[in-house]
Amino acid sequence: MTRLHDKRALITGGTSGIGMETARLFLAEGARVIITGSTQHGAEAAAATLGADVLGIGADALDLDAQRGLAGLARDHFGELDVVFLNAGVSDWRPFDQHDEASYDRLFDINVKSPFFLMQALVPVMARPASVVVNSSTSAHGGASHANAYASTKAAVSSLVRAGTRICSPATGSGSTL
Repeated sequence: MTRLHDKRALITGGTSGIGMETARLFLAEGARVIITGSTQHGAEAAAATLGADVLGIGADALDLDAQRGLAGLARDHFGELDVVFLNAGVSDWRPFDQHDEASYDRLFDINVKSPFFLMQALVPVMARPASVVVNSSTSAHGGASHANAYASTKAAVSSLVRAGTRICSPATGSGSTL
């Protein structure tokens, strides 16, 4: 199968779970892939299990400079990206009264703030046309009792996508709808 033959893809949170399996599927379809993980060691180890042609980059979602740096690394590696899968995220399921400001901020920083600013940085690297896939959760539409703060982050990301955010290239003024 070659539906993604020679497409250049960036998959955040690609070291395990949904991100890792997406990378496997993209590779099977002929894509060239960059995956990210929270540490360089973890990203490189995951990339090695996927194959020699996969680039693993450590870019902790809590570090906005590292997230923004991905754009330059992707440009240096591929020139442009055809597909971005914003998948990196965390869950923290606990009762409402057990969240503190730190746990709340961590969830929103990783699940909402990081993909928002990463996408801003990636706009100049995106091919025209390109695809952006944002991983949310069914919790955004009706979370469980212990998923209150997590569900809020996924609702925020879903709302961003539903809002049809217009993404414009600063260089060309052209854009597409996210």
